[in-house]
Amino acid sequence: MRISARGEYAIQAMLDLALHREHGLTPIQEIAARQVIPQRYLEQVLLALKRAGLLTSKRGSAGGYHLTRPPEDITVGDVLRAVEGAGAPFEAQRRGGRGAGERHDLAELWDEISNAVSKVVDQLTFGDLAARALARRSAARPMYHI
Repeated sequence: MRISARGEYAIQAMLDLALHREHGLTPIQEIAARQVIPQRYLEQVLLALKRAGLLTSKRGSAGGYHLTRPPEDITVGDVLRAVEGAGAPFEAQRRGGRGAGERHDLAELWDEISNAVSKVVDQLTFGDLAARALARRSAARPMYHI
């Protein structure tokens, strides 16, 4: 499985929006700065996510992006398919082997891998990812005892 930069940036942006959801609309400049993503490229990624119905946006000085659903209702698979296409997250390259028989022999393996990857990304939500990120941040903070 290979996730493109576009897919990775989409996941980063959606996680950023999930983590900052309580602040309302998030300007693209903030997402780009926090996630270290070139703003022009991020614009294209967010547009694809908006077209897929995963984001809403508002223009202007008070504008920005917002998730259309709670983070718990958006999966990593939803995001990957929005930016990578219907075959995402795993699309086997069915070319190798010497003959048609060998390719057919491996078809079942590729289907099993595809199903396993899809199962993981279709169960993992941005609510899950946000909770993990917040837990890591809390664990990284030193605790002071008096």
